Amino acid sequence: MIVCGTAILMLPVATDGPGSASFMQALFTATSAVCIVGLIVVDTPGYWSTFGEVAIMGLFQVGGFGIMTMSSLLVVLISRRMNLRSRLTAAAETKSLGLGDVRRVVFGVAKLTAAFEITVAAILTTRLLIAYDEPLSRALYLGTFHAVSAFNNAGFSLYSDSLMRFVTDPWICIPIAVAAFCGGIGFPVLLELRRQFWQPRSWSMHTKLTVSMSVLLFVFGSWFIMAAEWRNEATLGPLDVRGKLLAGFFHGVMPRSTGFNTLDVEQMREATWLGNDVLMFIGAGSAGTGGGIKVTTFALLFFVIYAELRGEPRVNIFDRQVGGRVQRQALTVALLTVALVVVPTVIILFVTGDAFKLDRVLFEVISAACTVGLSTGITAELPEGIQGLLVVLMYVGRLGPITLGTALALRQRTRLYELPEGRPIIG
Repeated sequence: MIVCGTAILMLPVATDGPGSASFMQALFTATSAVCIVGLIVVDTPGYWSTFGEVAIMGLFQVGGFGIMTMSSLLVVLISRRMNLRSRLTAAAETKSLGLGDVRRVVFGVAKLTAAFEITVAAILTTRLLIAYDEPLSRALYLGTFHAVSAFNNAGFSLYSDSLMRFVTDPWICIPIAVAAFCGGIGFPVLLELRRQFWQPRSWSMHTKLTVSMSVLLFVFGSWFIMAAEWRNEATLGPLDVRGKLLAGFFHGVMPRSTGFNTLDVEQMREATWLGNDVLMFIGAGSAGTGGGIKVTTFALLFFVIYAELRGEPRVNIFDRQVGGRVQRQALTVALLTVALVVVPTVIILFVTGDAFKLDRVLFEVISAACTVGLSTGITAELPEGIQGLLVVLMYVGRLGPITLGTALALRQRTRLYELPEGRPIIG
């Protein structure tokens, strides 16, 4: 898809002006779209023609649908590779998928995707028609593009300022934020919530973890943005209380992996950037369109630490015990993602010298590796070689956690002996 997208975007008809896009411009944009990131090196509405914009929308639609479908099918694959007892337990826990019907998974993802995108597109189109006097065809085009971009957590916008012009408009911001939140929590959770929304006691542990942690991070993110930027005259300062609350709500969702912004990220305080770094690193739910190490990984590591501090021999979450193997998988995914962030950050700082500060570079790297799309405005200013590095980061960051998690879950070795226990000094 990236190769095909690059070839399409290099066609002269894909750009709005004379000539065609360079290889790096096309490659970066195609990778960002397919991997549903949202980082850009050229202004989307100003540089690409309508043909190019539709091609980009097609790329992140296929990318988002493919990621959700593939992730859900891998859940089924993991269930099938378990022994009988584990498979029965998994079937009881993951009521949304059971042991898997591939056709049902694919059609389920397609129907949910269509339902969310059509609903949000209708709301946005109506609002643009009524409040902004857009012609019907233009309003429908803008509404559809942003609805697809939101649910797939792509973050591409047909406005040069992203969504900053709508910072106080709840009819634009709330539907987009809700679509981004729902797309990020994953198909297995959405399907289970559709069936048992009013029966939280019957939810599987995965759904309970994903929903509770997602809501907690959303509340924390919104509160943090408002607390840090309340008096910043370049962001929240000029808005009234209602506008500040709406902008805080919107930006509580966006760092989770979407990439839209109604506030100028470049003008935010450095402390706000750091808080966004944390939210971007954690990301959204498994088998969804979001990125990061996933909220379930973060939640599991929290409970591991909590159990260790209390001196408990087992890690218990809700009414279930979590095995040591799953704990090691979470730790492996988290630490490898840390390496995926730290190493490129050091390389970029070494190559560019003093051209860019650490906070900006770190923000950019986490945004690419965790497939978020927020930027402090330096993406287009980076040398082509560094942009190529970000392309690799977006690709690895999109597929890495999924393939790594699956490989760890499917990899099983039976040791025929046990070594004597050793106890190195910790701390």
